[in-house]
Amino acid sequence: MRDQAPTGEREDAAVDRRGMLPMAIAAMAVVVTASNILVQHPIRAFGLADYLTWGALSYPFAFLVTDLSNRRLGPGPTRVVVLAGFAVAVLLSALLATPRIAFASGTAFLAAQLTDVAVFQALRQRAWWVAPLISTVIGSALDTVLFFGLAFHCGELPLVGGTVDGWLAQLGVAGSCEAMPWPTLALADYAVKLILAVLALGPYGLILKNWLAAPRAA
Repeated sequence: MRDQAPTGEREDAAVDRRGMLPMAIAAMAVVVTASNILVQHPIRAFGLADYLTWGALSYPFAFLVTDLSNRRLGPGPTRVVVLAGFAVAVLLSALLATPRIAFASGTAFLAAQLTDVAVFQALRQRAWWVAPLISTVIGSALDTVLFFGLAFHCGELPLVGGTVDGWLAQLGVAGSCEAMPWPTLALADYAVKLILAVLALGPYGLILKNWLAAPRAA
């Protein structure tokens, strides 16, 4: 699948890309803020409370936003989407969730999404599905380890030392750790992300074909 357009449409496409930037930022902020709230609520149906939170079903859409932005806008504007979405999401999460969740989410989000952008860019000339799938698989793994480790591991962190609450205290922020079975939550969360990464290829290809057809971003 190729997202190219005739030369005469380049100027209109550039204007359209500028209009898409705030839409992508808004979409990213909505997805991450919702996920930061939903991750605090386990899915209790079918005995899944110890394995999954509702955030596992919403957060993978952040990678869909990133990958569509990267394909349509290119890596530079997509990093703007990531950074702006990060800033808005952390602010809203600090108000609607807890400081610890906001910190964990922000750290994991930046690392995972910027990794996603880099991997996508390295693979963007491959078949249309390769870049979004591989970048999401790698970015999701990093996001899962960082988020659940920082959000729900109450003891001293391996390798780096110290605790998240101790770090927050140094910033003058009162933090509290809610003990949760985070390793099992993380494994189940990543499994869901992998499933949704495959399922998201359908919407990704459909949107790319019908809404985002334009000259390939450099």
